Order: sequence, then structure tokens, then C-alpha cells
Amino acid sequence: MKNRGHLETKLVGEEPAYQSSTYSSTVAEHGVKLIKTASQEIGEATVHPKELVHDWPTKELSIKSEIQGNNYFAPGREHSCSICLLGGSCPTVRSKTKLMGTLIEKKHPQEAESVFHGLVEEHKPSLVTYTTLLTALTDQKKFDFITSLISDVEKNNLKPDSIFFNAVINAFSEAGKVDEALKTFQQMKISGCKLTTSTFNTLIKGYGIAHRPEESQKLLNMMLSEPEASPNRKTYNILVKVWCDHGNLSEAWNVVRKMSASSIEPDVVTYNTLARAYAKNGETNRAGEIFMELANNICPNERSLAIIVGGYCKEGNMKDALRCLHEMKCIGVHPNVIVFNTLIKCLMDAENMAGLHEVLTMMEEVRVKPDIVTYSHQMNAWGSMGNMTKCMDIFHKMLQAGIAPDAQVYSILAKGYVRAREPHKAEALLAEMEEFDIQPNVVTFTTIISGWCSAAKMDNAMRILAKMHEHGVSPNIKTFETLIWGYGEAKQPWKAEEILQMMRDAGVVAGINSIVLVAEAWKAVGLQNEASRILKSFDDRESRFLNDYPSKNSEMVHQKQNLVTVIERDEGNGSYGRKISIGDGVGGAVRSSFRHLPRRLGFKVPVFCRKDSQIQHAICEPLLNSCRLVFYN
Repeated sequence: MKNRGHLETKLVGEEPAYQSSTYSSTVAEHGVKLIKTASQEIGEATVHPKELVHDWPTKELSIKSEIQGNNYFAPGREHSCSICLLGGSCPTVRSKTKLMGTLIEKKHPQEAESVFHGLVEEHKPSLVTYTTLLTALTDQKKFDFITSLISDVEKNNLKPDSIFFNAVINAFSEAGKVDEALKTFQQMKISGCKLTTSTFNTLIKGYGIAHRPEESQKLLNMMLSEPEASPNRKTYNILVKVWCDHGNLSEAWNVVRKMSASSIEPDVVTYNTLARAYAKNGETNRAGEIFMELANNICPNERSLAIIVGGYCKEGNMKDALRCLHEMKCIGVHPNVIVFNTLIKCLMDAENMAGLHEVLTMMEEVRVKPDIVTYSHQMNAWGSMGNMTKCMDIFHKMLQAGIAPDAQVYSILAKGYVRAREPHKAEALLAEMEEFDIQPNVVTFTTIISGWCSAAKMDNAMRILAKMHEHGVSPNIKTFETLIWGYGEAKQPWKAEEILQMMRDAGVVAGINSIVLVAEAWKAVGLQNEASRILKSFDDRESRFLNDYPSKNSEMVHQKQNLVTVIERDEGNGSYGRKISIGDGVGGAVRSSFRHLPRRLGFKVPVFCRKDSQIQHAICEPLLNSCRLVFYN
């Protein structure tokens, strides 16, 4: 049982303040998490939209028959292994379980799950195996299988122990089912299993995820009566984070005071949590003051610097960001690549080349090697400015540094060439990617398509769509809306409308923006009736939705006739959005919601009004009795 200790819950390090706009590094937030081991081509023929309609792969959820219900875990199977049949400790089960743990440690939980399915073909899983599988499922957020897995453990006559219970509590907590986690906690007590500090820590984290910080606080008080589960520094740090996430910094500081009163001194993790909360609230100065006030007792670390610099960058305060960088360096806190990447992105966005030179020089001085994110931020900025000469210089520097590009880097280059009105160079990147054995993604293809659409070369845009199909990459709504916009600019509204059918066949639901784009394409060639027909199709769909919705809410039934869907312009930022309001019968609105529509170059919403007899170019169509559609600027 010694090896199973690695499944105990522990406090994971805090998440970095930095998150790239191009590359998202996923780091677990500090809190409780299980350690996952049970052991330790240009010029091709033109493609017409209709040619792709019937053979495009649809987006359907594929559910294998073996994962239906209890068949997922294969309980009660006649195992061919004689050791398993006799209830002995099977070496194959032990080795496969250890392999599952190793795969999870290496962040391959799906492969660990596959190992389990291969194992149960001939062997009976042990409790350790099920515990490890539960960790893999939790990592993949496959929370629907938690109950079935627990049931199978019982059917296989395996008695849950503390480690298994802790894993179940953690799974329910991560799923946001804290009440189920609490039931498991109570079952754990009834079964006589030892309640550990990790058990409480996991449940406290669960209440935090469920936005119930008061219950988390009660658990801390309960721990004081458990002699073998007294709160430790991790417990208090988790609770500090719970209150910070809830936006209650006053209670978070109260926890810190209780922590000190219990003779447990706060550490840098405690203050980093508080600093992050202040930075999130736009009070980065206060975050910095925390460490200045505690300089004699608490030494900030790289994470502290990342939080404060990231906060200043978010506020657009580059002067204080650079000041903080130098101050921290003076007290021995050296920035890491995450801090430098944060600064580089913000400085490039602000086109502060003097500050950029200062940061890059310091990066060399402290011998921090640039990574792919460092180069990507610079390439993205230069490409956005249309300066592809500088962009490619950075790209070649990256190659010289031995850093291999990926699909996202090529998407940045493609976007730069599109901005520079050189779509042929953007498309040429596909051949280069093939040479490097890099698979283009939907962003890369959509970017190139947008370049050809902007150049009014729709035959080339459709050719790229065909290449997308050849590579097995499914287009998304952005891809289709780009094509619709392109055909609208090319004055070919009938082809823009064909794209709607392609969307349906590909399993992509057309949104209101898609409909308006097609209507605009018809309107641009002077065919108002066709524009009205397209908008009416959207109106009918909305009417069906609004007819169905009140039936589920009796409070709204009597207001049904006053539902109004409005497409209006937000004067604050010039964007358009859909607002659904429920009238009170006297012209007011009981409740309403507003959703912004994506902006696009040259996008003009047609002027709609309630009475078309007074405005020459307005379009009004009779709607179903449940609602009326009103467009206006």
C-alpha cells in the first residue's frame, strides 16, 4: 500500500498571472488536486460551394457502444486471468495500474483510460486501479461517470478506503457537485475511514468552486474538533483563495489573522493569493505594497513579480510595470520568461519600442532564454502593423535559436500577410507547413480564406476551403461567415446564401450575424425582397424559440405577446447586438438581455422600423403573434 500514498491530495502551486493571447499555458490553480499516480498548393481548379455540401464531415457526437452505462467499466465480466479469478494480487493489474499513474503524471489521462479498458478485457481491476481511473476521468472532466464507477467498485466487492473516498470527494468537487462530495464525506465517516487534513482541504476547495465560501469557513471550524485532521498552512491558503475568488478580501484577511493566531505563519503563497485578488480588482499598487510592507518577513518570488507586473500591464501602466521589474531585481527576485513575455506583449501593443528594447536587453543580462511565446508576441505585433519584414526577421531569429514553429506561429504569419494584402504569400505558408510536417488548424485556414475574400478572389477562397476538407479540418462559424462576407463584397448574394446550406450540412448552427450578412449581400445588389426573405427565415426561427420558452415558465406566458427582438447599435463602441425584451404591457421592459454581434469591415445593419409606410428603405415583415422583429440604428 506504500505506493498508493501518491494519490493523496495536496496543494498545487499558484497559477501564473501571465496568459498569452496566442498560447495559453494551463497551470492548475493553487488549491487541492490529486497527484495522478498509483505508484509512484496554389493554382488548383476552382471549387464551387455546392461541390462541398454533401461530402463535408458533419459534427456529430460519437458515442461508442462499450461506454454505455455500466458496460463502460465491464463489471461482472468472466476474467480469463486465474489470479484475478481467485482474488489474488495480479502482477499484470499492478503493472498496468502503475502505467496508468505514470501516464496521468505526464498529462496523458486519455491514454491512461485506454489502458484501463485494455486491462478489464482479461483482468479484474483493483481498488487502486479504480482510484487511478477516477483521477484520469476527473482530469478529463468526465464527471458523468463518477457514480457508475462507484457502483462498479461496490459490485466488484471492493471496500473503499480513505484514498478512494478522497478521490471521489475531489471528483465531485471539481464537477461542482459539492453536495454529492459532502455525502461521500459523510459515508467516509460512517465507514470508519480516517478523515485526514487532505479530506477537509478537498471539501473546502469544493465549496469554493461552488461559490459557497461560508460552508468552507464552517469546515475549518469543524477541523478544529478533529484531532487527526487539524488545519495546516495549506488549509488556510485554500480558504484565503476561496474568499479572494468570491471577491471578499475582508474575510480573506480575517483568515490570515486566524492563521497567525493558530501559530501558523502565512507564507509567500498566502500573500501571492491576496496580491492576485488586488491586481484583478485593478488595485495593483496595493498588491505591490503588500510585499513592501512585509519585506522583512516574506520574500516575494517570481510568481509575486508575475502577478504585480501582469496587473500593471492589464491596467496599461507600463511605467510602474518596469519600475517593479527593477525594484524586484534589486532585492534578488529575478524575472522569468513569463514576466518578460507579459511585458513584451504589452509594450508591443502600445508600440513602446524604447521600453521593448529595455526589456529585451534585461532579458539577455539575466540570461533568460526567449521561448516560442516571446517570439510570437513580437511577430504578432509587427504583423498587425503590416510590417512583414520585421515580422519575418523575428521568425528567422526564432529558427536560429532552435525553436521550431507550430501551427499558431504560422497563423500569426498568415494574418500578417493578409494585413499586408499579400494573400498569395499567406497561402504559400501551407506548403512550408507541410514541409515541416505541421498540420494547419482552423485558424490558419480561415485567416488565408479571409485574405482571398478581402482581395475579392472568391475562387481562391473556395479552393482553400477544399484544402481544409482534404486536411480533415472542419470549418467553424467564423470560417463560414468570412465566406459569406466575401461573397457579399463580391456582389454574389446567391453564393453567400449557399454557404448557409453548407453550414447546416457541416453541423454548424447559423447565428443571427450569419443571417444578417446574407441579407446584407442581397441588399447590396438592390434586392430588398430577397433580404427581407432571409431575415424572415431568422424571424420564424426566433418565433419558434420564443413560443417554446414561455411554456417552461408560467410567469412569462402572459407577457408573451410583448416579446421584442431588437437588433440595435451600441453607440459606445459601434458594435451591433441582439436584445430580447419582455414588455410589461405599457411599453416598459420587465427584463432584457443584449448580445453583441461580431463587427466586420463595411458591415451596415439595414434600417428597420415598426411602420414601413413612413420610411422609404425600411423593411418590415409580418411576424408570428409571439414576437416582432425590429431593426434600427
